[in-house]
Amino acid sequence: MSPRAAPKTSTAPRATARTTKRTRRVEVPTSILGPEDLYLFNEGTHRKLGSRLGAHVPAEPEQGVGFAVWAPSARRVSVIGDFNGWDAGADAMTPVESSGIWETTVAGARPGHIYKYALEAADGRTLEKADPFAFRTEEPPRTGSVVWALDYEWGDDAWMAERERTIALDSPVSVYEVHLGSWRRDPAEPDRLLSYGEIAPMLVRHVLDTGFTHVEFLPVMEHPFYGSWGYQTTGYFAPSARYGTPQDFMALVDALHQAGIGVILDWVPSHFPGDAFALAEFDGTHLYEHADPRLGVHPDWNSLVFNYGRHEVRSFLASSADHWVSAYHADGLRVDAVASMLYRDYSRRQGEWIPNEYGGRENLEAISFLQSLNSGVYLDHPDVHTVAEESTAWPGVSRPVDQGGLGFGYKWDMGWMHDTLEYMAQDPVHRRWAYDRLTFRAVYAFSENFMMPLSHDEVVHGKGSLLSKMPGDDWQKFANLRLLLAYQFALPGKKLLFMGAELAQRQEWDHGRSLDWHLLDEPAHAGVCRLVGDLNRVYSDNRALHELDTDPAGFEWVMADNAEDSILCFLRLARHDPPALVVCNFTPVPRHDLMVGVPEPGFWREVLNTDSPHYGGSGIGNLGGVDAQPVPWHGRPQSLTVTAPPLSCVIFVHQLEGMSRPERQLLD
Repeated sequence: MSPRAAPKTSTAPRATARTTKRTRRVEVPTSILGPEDLYLFNEGTHRKLGSRLGAHVPAEPEQGVGFAVWAPSARRVSVIGDFNGWDAGADAMTPVESSGIWETTVAGARPGHIYKYALEAADGRTLEKADPFAFRTEEPPRTGSVVWALDYEWGDDAWMAERERTIALDSPVSVYEVHLGSWRRDPAEPDRLLSYGEIAPMLVRHVLDTGFTHVEFLPVMEHPFYGSWGYQTTGYFAPSARYGTPQDFMALVDALHQAGIGVILDWVPSHFPGDAFALAEFDGTHLYEHADPRLGVHPDWNSLVFNYGRHEVRSFLASSADHWVSAYHADGLRVDAVASMLYRDYSRRQGEWIPNEYGGRENLEAISFLQSLNSGVYLDHPDVHTVAEESTAWPGVSRPVDQGGLGFGYKWDMGWMHDTLEYMAQDPVHRRWAYDRLTFRAVYAFSENFMMPLSHDEVVHGKGSLLSKMPGDDWQKFANLRLLLAYQFALPGKKLLFMGAELAQRQEWDHGRSLDWHLLDEPAHAGVCRLVGDLNRVYSDNRALHELDTDPAGFEWVMADNAEDSILCFLRLARHDPPALVVCNFTPVPRHDLMVGVPEPGFWREVLNTDSPHYGGSGIGNLGGVDAQPVPWHGRPQSLTVTAPPLSCVIFVHQLEGMSRPERQLLD
């Protein structure tokens, strides 16, 4: 479709709650780029290109709009758009020294105008390209860029002042993973995507009800193919116009922040699609990507791989990351497909890849880029975190760069996710033979700062929903799912749950339709949703379950050798607060009079039992808790005699009622 079509402006309502207001606008001088900008850009260390390249509206729009674009191999470049009748001869751009950047100011351009760059390539081809730095785009399938300013009155000062503690290693971090287009739709218009503004109040209410600390959005960056879920990004500085304007998205983030909910954004520096209007062969050469397909084409996704060895590409990507944290107040970036960046032979057969300069398979340029990226993010924004989706055993993903690590704050524990789901899919009678799938994680659990995902990747492409993966009849499926979720929340590591798991979806995720919200009218599904809310609250309220998530001092096995009965018991510990005992029974047989060693005398309160009728269980339990007896067991001075209900997880917390914190510390 022609990029000359009229722009669509969202009229959807915005989240309107406000506290202290401040207005922020991207300000640029008449000459957009100074000598320092050019130096840093060509050096590969510029992290603020969002305020330099692209289209920028001055404080007085009648002064015209400044445009700047990187196209070093182009013979000629001009801006074409609504303001000049799409005439390539009307607004020619001027090269800026030898930087490869072209710039101009267009007097007739105004916010809302659609534009592109017309480039004459060295081989004589005429190309029309969308702006890689555009703040706003047309709604796909249209491909034009939109002149836009990022004015917005933020009301999240209180959140921004305190957000560092909300995602810290010793804080409770529980993430609700969301795909905006399919989270919820209007039943009267099931084919229409809700806007950012329509989603905001419903999402805030649901996240508060279910107790998550953060929302993570699958990529909101503009993408031409909706079915890519955003992972085939073309607009590295623009939120998708499918749901509204940049300000509409800001209002969604603002509403979440004002409700005390953090926002993490999926971000994709690993590859990009080859659409002709976007980054591919931008100036007629392989500018952003490698020319050699053995380096520049991703075989799994038929997409293009960024050339991390090119300094200007590094500046582009680093500036994109900074843009989402700075302009949109993102509290974290989850970096997609890191493994595909680290290895030159990723998903390639022999002869389809080129070794590095030392003959190895490691992508040295990508490693250097990731280290530089993370160093820059934490230098500029010490109160946010980056999260790596990295599926291999690469060492030090979440270790500091100055210690040889990649510098991420957290790493997804993909191994735990796959091992646990394979274990849970087995009929309980066979689980005794796969017990090591559960215990193996302790070998590496503290080698990284882990986030434990049950993510979107596990409920698509014929894998089925989490509920459908569970064995047994319907009662057992629900009991297994409740057990799985509680087991996830009890283990060391931050938590991530993809939308729909809290509803116990029966169908696997479909990006073309809404979640099945009507399931909450059924008791078993509503019980799972209540459980998720209580898990989040128990996890947040008890420091033993989160304070030492990344420290081996926070975890002790109690019973990790009872494969015959498929029983697993462990302790979670805090620095000064009461310990928690977790008892998991992975069979449908209740285990009565189960002796478990504990470190402290007194009463151990049952704070959560997945077999409670409140969640849809059978109601077997421990009558609110158990008193410890001075009978040594499991190498500890005290013991409990507990009941482990069928297919259940029970969490006990030692009671220290009436004790002051100094008195508690004396127990350590």
